[in-house]
Amino acid sequence: MQASQPKPLYTPEERRRRDQTPWTLVQGILAPVQFLIFLVSLYLVLHYLVTGEGAFAATVSIVIKTLVLYAIMITGAIWERVVFGQYLFAPVFFWEDVFSMLVLALHTAYLIALATAALDTQALMWLALAAYAAYVINAAQFLIKLRAARRQEHAGASA
Repeated sequence: MQASQPKPLYTPEERRRRDQTPWTLVQGILAPVQFLIFLVSLYLVLHYLVTGEGAFAATVSIVIKTLVLYAIMITGAIWERVVFGQYLFAPVFFWEDVFSMLVLALHTAYLIALATAALDTQALMWLALAAYAAYVINAAQFLIKLRAARRQEHAGASA
């Protein structure tokens, strides 16, 4: 019995569009930048929760992280449109996009709660941590998908 090959993530035409669009480079730059901002912000949030100090720095870092998230989501939707012909929920990235909506919702809830003073500083920081936990899961989804695409391309090149 022969094992079935997994469906390729990209058709040859999608791969060509992916490799030719400048949005691939934009995503490749924004993703690690966002991750570095996340690490700094996570440290600042945890520092505040442990010490009660640095609320302003933590808050600013969360807002910056959220703005970069919006940038990566908008440019990612454009990338998806160029490569797959639709702005979001292309079949190959459906579940990653679904979870991205949760990440966006949590980050946006943070901004709304901050702007309306609906939560105190401590509750805001816990909301940020919930948003960050969702972000880590979503980032892992995309990294797994990227690794699968590279493995498939390597297997195709070797064949």
